[in-house]
Amino acid sequence: MSLGAERVLTQRELNRAVLDRQLLLARRRDSLPRGLERVAGLQAQYAPSMYIGLWSRLQGFERHQLTSALEQRSVVQGTLMRVTIHLVSAGDYWPFAIAIRQARRERWLRARREMSALELRSLAAKARRRLADGPLPRAELIEGMDSMAFNGIGMWLDLVRVPPAGTWERRRADIYGTAETWTGPPSVTPAEGLEHLIRRYLQGFGPAAPGDIANWAGMPVRPVGTALERLELRRFRDEGGGLLVDLPRLALPAADTPAPVRYLPTWDATLLVHCRRALILPEEHRPKIFHTKAPQSFPTFLVDGAVAGTWRHEGGRIELQPFGRLARADRDGLDEEGRRLAAFHA
Repeated sequence: MSLGAERVLTQRELNRAVLDRQLLLARRRDSLPRGLERVAGLQAQYAPSMYIGLWSRLQGFERHQLTSALEQRSVVQGTLMRVTIHLVSAGDYWPFAIAIRQARRERWLRARREMSALELRSLAAKARRRLADGPLPRAELIEGMDSMAFNGIGMWLDLVRVPPAGTWERRRADIYGTAETWTGPPSVTPAEGLEHLIRRYLQGFGPAAPGDIANWAGMPVRPVGTALERLELRRFRDEGGGLLVDLPRLALPAADTPAPVRYLPTWDATLLVHCRRALILPEEHRPKIFHTKAPQSFPTFLVDGAVAGTWRHEGGRIELQPFGRLARADRDGLDEEGRRLAAFHA
């Protein structure tokens, strides 16, 4: 990690940096794999979220493009960071999976003491044999097992959701295959995978603290810090004096860069704790989006780079629930963008 003068970045500068890297300041005309690589993947446990997340980030994106990309295997869905389902490019799948593999296993065993690693390896081997002839619906794959066992074997057997599973058209389809069969075998070491994962994170969310990277990945800070020492990085400080790192030569938009209104899907990663310092989700609104009575969370909309309310698609329209009064220009922008989003749903 390089040393040098450490510029202080304001909260507003960090907000604009993340919005820019997440393609929320301006949509890009990218291929789906390249777009996903730019933003370090999208959470995908609720299938429409990844479609809406791409619509908000890529110029001219249409629903059939993602479904086709999943069928053509240029992008894949698998349980990755923080043991949650993510949509990533096929090229990013194995580096991410290998980088976090050990941390995922340890995390699962700490949370679920009812089953040992030995038992889970045995069940994973049984599931692999069942998948030898191709993908299977979840019910057939876990016959004789319970849901907890199925979740556990996913830590010892790399599985991907196979289309039509997780698609807009067949979001309730539940079909799985082995990642080796679907994407080919891995060809990276854990160290290489972790460095790749860190670069992707900084490209999508930087500048960031080492702890932010670890929180997003769902792994301890120490291996992240060790990997950072091997990389060429820029160093900054936040307004509280905390260390931030970043890849060389990536853009840092000015604090006064205009941020257009944007609609975000449920569980967009810009709202999670690892991204807290950018205040895309203001702290006073966090309990309205994430709380125990609504574990499914809510889709949100941004005004001037910050969450200003929630939305839902109802009756062919986008209905807004703002957290406060909206300026006329912002309301007009949301209405215009909302009409396009309603058409996307249709």
